[in-house]
Amino acid sequence: MIRLILPAATLVAALALFVPAAAAADRHREIVRYADVEIDVIIEGNGPAVVLLPSLARDSEDYDAVAEGLAAKGFRVLRPQPRGIGRSKGPMTGITLHDLARDIATVIQTHGGGRAVVVGHAYGNWVARMTAVDHPGLVRGVVIAAAAAKQYAPELSVAVTKAGNPSLPEEERLAALRFGFFAPGNDPRVWLDGWHPQVRDAQRAAVAAVKQSDWWSGGTAPLLDLQAAQDPFKPADKRNEMKDEFGDRVTIAVIPNASHALVPEQPQAVVDALVTWIKSLP
Repeated sequence: MIRLILPAATLVAALALFVPAAAAADRHREIVRYADVEIDVIIEGNGPAVVLLPSLARDSEDYDAVAEGLAAKGFRVLRPQPRGIGRSKGPMTGITLHDLARDIATVIQTHGGGRAVVVGHAYGNWVARMTAVDHPGLVRGVVIAAAAAKQYAPELSVAVTKAGNPSLPEEERLAALRFGFFAPGNDPRVWLDGWHPQVRDAQRAAVAAVKQSDWWSGGTAPLLDLQAAQDPFKPADKRNEMKDEFGDRVTIAVIPNASHALVPEQPQAVVDALVTWIKSLP
């Protein structure tokens, strides 16, 4: 028998490599089906369910670090890929936010034990709010992360389109990412990839097909307004917009050194804020 004796430093390094591998091994995917829709769901962890919804034309793999952190804190993390991304598929024309909310509701019923906290980042916050309005019994709480104010400058929508257009010169895209998504000092290059422009128009049309007032409230569940301190979509003078309208139902948390991208900028701060708030829920 051969015995391998490693120096202590080498052993520590080996164990550090093993921990992320073990976490990744727990991560798996399932397909949730209903009618003519199939939703590709990334699943990891055990415990109360938390659903993570990504930004416009991006996929839920943006949340890798956040999902791993939440799973380590004792949550079952569900990441449905939007229609048209990964193995998710379904009608992409003639749809509304109600259809996208039904996708999420079906995921919660299938893999979330019938009740979940729903976290929506940027565009995803609209889907999260619509889910809570349409399916209140399935939603324990709503988190709107880097959610835009009720009204925001139209040039920000232009920046989103430019940032996610791989046919544009890299420097033009980086300028758009710095303008609309990343705080000074944070590297926007991490979001040059990961865009799915083929779904962008369908997602925007789904929002345009309903009135803002239909989803704005986010139902009646407790709501965390998780803000980025330097987000141009919600400047400081709009900080209390949701709380002024919905009162004690709304909790505000502001993450420093972050803009509209938020999740890749400050993943650990996002995890900490989510865990603190979710543990406060009844």
